[in-house]
Amino acid sequence: MQSKTIHPASTFGGELCVPGDKSVSQRIAMLAALAKGTSEIRGFLTGEDAISTLNAMCALGASAKFKGDVLKVTGTGGKFKEPANPLDMGNSGTGTRLLAGLLAGRAMTVTLTGDESLLRRPMGRIKTPLEQMGAQIDLTGEKGTLPMTVHGAPLHGIRYELPVASAQVKSCVLLAGLFAEGKTTVVEPRPTRDHTEKLFQTLDIPLHIDGLEISLQGSGPKGPQIAARKLTVPGDFSSAAFWIAATAARPGAELTVRGVGLNPRRTALLDVLKRMGAQIETEITEDQDDPIGTVFVHGAQLRGTEIGGDEIPNLIDELPVLAVAGALAEGVTVIRDAAELRVKESDRITMTAKHLRAFGVDVEETPDGMTVRGSAKLIVPEEDLESGGDHRIAMSLAVLATFAAGPVRITDTACVDTSYPEFWKHLERLGGRVE
Repeated sequence: MQSKTIHPASTFGGELCVPGDKSVSQRIAMLAALAKGTSEIRGFLTGEDAISTLNAMCALGASAKFKGDVLKVTGTGGKFKEPANPLDMGNSGTGTRLLAGLLAGRAMTVTLTGDESLLRRPMGRIKTPLEQMGAQIDLTGEKGTLPMTVHGAPLHGIRYELPVASAQVKSCVLLAGLFAEGKTTVVEPRPTRDHTEKLFQTLDIPLHIDGLEISLQGSGPKGPQIAARKLTVPGDFSSAAFWIAATAARPGAELTVRGVGLNPRRTALLDVLKRMGAQIETEITEDQDDPIGTVFVHGAQLRGTEIGGDEIPNLIDELPVLAVAGALAEGVTVIRDAAELRVKESDRITMTAKHLRAFGVDVEETPDGMTVRGSAKLIVPEEDLESGGDHRIAMSLAVLATFAAGPVRITDTACVDTSYPEFWKHLERLGGRVE
C-alpha cells in the first residue's frame, strides 16, 4: 500500500498552475465522443477518473489520441456501438452517473462497474428519473449500487425536481433529455455546478435557464447534431483549493495560482476563506463561458465561521480542507447541511473528524457536518493516518500535516492519482517535504 510521510513546512507559497478540471474534462470527453468530427481539447486532465471516462467513450466507438498537451477525440456522430464488456469506470462517480444518462436513450444494453470505492456509492438517485423517462436501470449491488446495467429505450421528457441539490443528477437527466421526445426540465433546490449547461451552450445545444429551472427540447432517438470544436479545460479549482487554504491559514505566506477555472458556481471556498479573514484576490484572464484566471493569496490568522445553506453545493468537494482551515483558525467553525459528504469516496464527515482529533483538534461530529474548535496546538498523531482510499481526505491530511510539529505518515495515498497526479510534486514545490 502506497504511503507518504509529510514533514512540517517552515515556509510555504510560490506560483503554480494546477491540472485540468476533472468535472469539465469528463463532460467534454462525453460530448466530444457524441459529436461529428475531431475535437481538439487542451488541458484535459490525465488523472485516473478522467481517463476512465475517456476509455469508456472509446469503448462506445469514439477514438482518442494525445498529441503533446492536446487531446484529439474523433466522435461517433451520435452512433454509439454496444460494448462487448462492462465499462470499468474506475473511481469516477461523476463519469458513471453522467454516462448512464447519455446511454439511457440509446438502443443498447450497457453495464457499468468500477473499483471497490465506486461500488459502494449510491446510484438510486439517477435510477428514479431515468426510469421515469422510460429507461430500465438495474442496480445489482447491495443498497442500490453498482454494477449497474442500463437498458436503453425510447425516452420522453419529464419535469424532475431534484430531492437533493446535485450537479451529477442534474447533468444525468439533461444528457438523457438530449435523446428524449419533448421537453425535459430539471428543477434545483439550490444552485449547483453548471459545467454541463455551459458546455451545452458552447456546443450550440439549445437550453433555457429560468432561475433554478433548466429546460431543453429533446431531439428524440437520433440525438442532437453536435459539431466538433476546439475546447480548453480550465485548471481545476478543487485542486487549487488545497494550496489556497494552506496559504490562507499561514500568516505571511503568499501564493499565485494561474490558469485556474473561476466559474462562480465553483469558487464558494474563496468567499468562505475571505469571511474567515483571508486576503484573496482574483483576476479573470480568459472571459469565456467558464472563466479562467489567477488567484492571489496572502496568508493571515483565520477566524472561525459558519458554513451551510446554499453555499454547500458549490464547495462540497472543498469541505474537508475547509475543516482543516477551521482547525487552524481562532474560534469555532461550524459545517452544516452537508450530509452528502457521507456518501462520497468515504464518509468524509466521520473520516475528517477522526483525523482532526488525531492532531489534537476538538471536533464534534453531527449528522450533516461538524463543529471544529480551532487554535489548539497540533500534536503529531501517534499512529499512521489512513485515507480510506479517498483522494480528498488524503490531500486534506497532507495540508494539515505541513502545520504539525513533526512528520506525519499517511497511508493508502495512491488514490490521489484519481484527480491530481501532480499533487505531491506541487506540495514540495510550494515548500513541503514528502518522502
